[in-house]
This record gives sequence, structure tokens and C-alpha cells, in this order.
Amino acid sequence: MPRRSVSQPSTSRRRVLATAALATVSLPLAALAQSKEIRIALIYGKTGPLEAYGKQTAVGFHMGLDYATGGTMMVAGKKLVVIEKDAQGKPDVGKNLLAQAYGDDKADIAVGPTSSGVALAMLPVAEEYKKILLVEPAVADSITGDKWNKYIFRTGRNSSQDAISNAVALDKPGVSIATLAQDYAFGRDGVKAFKEALKTAKVVHEEYLPTNTTDFTAGAQRLIDALKDKPGRKVIWIIWAGAGNPFKIADLDLKRYGIEIATGGNILPAMVAYKQFPGMEGATYYYFAIPKNPVNDWLVANHYKQFKTPPDFFTAGGMSAAIAVVEAFKKTHGDTNTNKLISTMEGMSFETPKGKMTFRKEDHQAMQSMYHFRIKVDPAFAWGVPELVSEIKPEQMNVPIRNKR
Repeated sequence: MPRRSVSQPSTSRRRVLATAALATVSLPLAALAQSKEIRIALIYGKTGPLEAYGKQTAVGFHMGLDYATGGTMMVAGKKLVVIEKDAQGKPDVGKNLLAQAYGDDKADIAVGPTSSGVALAMLPVAEEYKKILLVEPAVADSITGDKWNKYIFRTGRNSSQDAISNAVALDKPGVSIATLAQDYAFGRDGVKAFKEALKTAKVVHEEYLPTNTTDFTAGAQRLIDALKDKPGRKVIWIIWAGAGNPFKIADLDLKRYGIEIATGGNILPAMVAYKQFPGMEGATYYYFAIPKNPVNDWLVANHYKQFKTPPDFFTAGGMSAAIAVVEAFKKTHGDTNTNKLISTMEGMSFETPKGKMTFRKEDHQAMQSMYHFRIKVDPAFAWGVPELVSEIKPEQMNVPIRNKR
């Protein structure tokens, strides 16, 4: 049987083989170069209905990285690289951007988003890619509740923390409350948690309006009708985010019916409306003049220096998230392995502009202080000033564990 001749590869074929060989040699070099970085995806509402909140988060996050790394942007010899993405307040966009961040951008960890609806769409993506999503500042309880998975941590407060702290101000015998909230996860989870936190006051009506509402007249009339004939103290508790001014309902002469307005904290532009309500009480996540600690002192001083204004509600949250990320990587000595990060972050405490936060092991929710305030009118400020009544510490709040772990 004749021996089959073995042909030599052509010149072009040899070039292809040589290129492939070089590529395989270069792969470990690329991996080595990448290992010298810690890649962080920051996904927030740079545009869209919660744009003001998102931009504050981004400013705070970058300031937090600066603070926590001493200006080096390095942890354990690795450079921190931030990849920013705009979720636009759209769940489908946020979901796709997170997949892109983990898959294409090789993000080691992601932070965000601004909207609760967007956050809920993103949770399964973190689980699919087996990468951590640190939620800041989306609030809905379900994020660390029934929709939670082990890759989710949150520095932002949840609806229960908001609700329990606000109940401190309003939960008195003989108080009738009607709630006004947006008709999506943030509003509905917030009202649910608020009702659960009340022990003696009674919720007599729940009013849910579209997130883009600008005319509150019809909703306000239903609130008035539900409260006007009730004996004792009567309160409309507002939980609202983004555009629209629900405090316009005060124009319907609520005082004639003896009805008060109460609410939680908000960003400074929104708190301009609070000036109409001196003495109004509620509870807030943050106001720059309330916490007394070195981290907040640094934030306030440096924010004034850079922007000529005080830091706002979500600036503090962004900084808290950044500090948590840096502290986690410091503790792992720069190791980006997800399981190692999870075991490191569970139960981890870290100092923030609000003081100490601790990630609860059961659901990874950051346990933190809230602040009972009373509004004071001060001519030096364009907004109603929330004066501290009392700090509500984590151990004073029985925040439910709502996940199914």
C-alpha cells in the first residue's frame, strides 16, 4: 500500500498557527494585567425620573473611594477602576447593563441602582453571574426580602427602616393616618412596612398615585374624605420620590379639617416644601448637620470645598457604599473571589457618614441609625431644617428579616 505523503503547511497557514500560539501565550499576561485591577460597575439613574438622586450617589461614591483609599484609588496594590452606566430608571435597561458589566466589562462587583423597580430587575442577573450587587440607594423591602439572593448586599436603608423610624414620630394613641405614596415597589413596600410598624395609631386610607403625577387634587380629596370626620389627631403621611410635589395637597386647606402632613427625609431641593410646615415631624436617613463623626466631618468639609454646597441625602449613601467596597477588598487583601467577598462582608461593620453600619448576616441589609427630626424654619436656609429630636439606633429598630433563606 503506497505511503500517503504528508504535506507541509502553507506559508499563510504557518502564520495563523504562529499567531494562535502567540495568542495563547498572551492570555496569561492579559489575565495578570487584569488581576492588578479591581473593576467596579456603578449603575445608577444618571438620567430619568430619579436623576437628581443618581447624580448625588455618583458624587458620593467617588468621594467615598477617595476617602477610603486616602486618595490613592488603590487597594492591596490594585487599582480601582469604576465603570459608570446609566440605567435611566428603566428596569430592562438596568438588567442589561448589569449583565454587560459582569460579562463584557469583567466587573468584580457592581453598585446601584437608584430605582427599586430597576433593582428588582437586576437581582437575578447577580445570581446568574455569581457576582455581588451592592444595592445603593434603592429602598424596597423586597430587594433584601422575598426577591433576595445571597449575592445581594445593601448599604441603602430599606422600607422597614424608613417605616419603623417614622412610626416613632407618629405612633401615638388616637392618631388616624392616611398614606400617600407612589404606585410602585418603593411606595407600596414603604406603606406596608409602615403599617406593620404602627402599634397604636391606625391607617384609615392608602392612596397610591402614578409616579409621574403632577395634579394631586383628586387623590388629596380622597385623603381628606377619609380623615376629616375622624376624632383626635389626623395625619397624611407622604412617601414620595422623584418628580412631582405631593405637598401641594396643603393648598386644599387641610388645616380647616385639622389634618397635618408628615413625611420622611429627602434631598434638599425637595425639602424647600418643608418650610411650609414648621414643627412637622418624621424620620430621615441623613441630613448633613445631624451626624457627628469624623467621616461626616470629612464629607461635609470636602463637599463644601468642591461644590460650595453641603452634601445631600444620597451623597452620604454613595459614600457609604464606596467605603463598604473598599473595606471588603482590604479585608480580602484584594482577592476578588465572590465567595470570599460574601463571607467577608457578612457581619462586616464599617464607618460611614452616618456612623457605624453592619451588614446583617441573614439578609445582607446594612443595619444603621435613623434620625427623628422636627422641622425648623431658618432664614439662612432655603429648605425646612430638620432638627434632631433623637437618634434611632439599629438596636432600637426591630427590622424584620423578610427573605426565605
